[in-house]
Amino acid sequence: MTATAASVSRSVADSAGDVSLVRLYVLRATYLLLVVGLGATTVPVLFSHAPTARGVIPSLLCGIWLLAFVGLRYPLQMLPLLVFELVWKTTWLIAFGLPQWSSGQLPPTFAEDFQAIAAGVILMPIVIPWGYLYRHYVKAPANR
Repeated sequence: MTATAASVSRSVADSAGDVSLVRLYVLRATYLLLVVGLGATTVPVLFSHAPTARGVIPSLLCGIWLLAFVGLRYPLQMLPLLVFELVWKTTWLIAFGLPQWSSGQLPPTFAEDFQAIAAGVILMPIVIPWGYLYRHYVKAPANR
């Protein structure tokens, strides 16, 4: 093993030591939840849709679905995916969900959308290791 590969291997091992094994398995369970949930709802749309369908949302969700597979193997390196999930779901909740609910003008899919999105807004802050995220994505020096 070269010196560079050894130092990269050591830094990844040291980084993983910042987060408990239980937390790593909780992260993997969260990625698995994304794999199963998005797989059940998004993948069928990819194979059976109208030829004129825009497909923007299913394509984006399929991208998240595929990256969640990577998160199963590399839970800490894929933390930005979970942060993205938290950010977009919080944005929807504040900008769309709560105004629709308070006005009483609910689209037919509101209950289903609200339930799935609110679950993510509650789950992600619990699952994300905020100390690790801060040390490795905020406080760490930027790459050249």
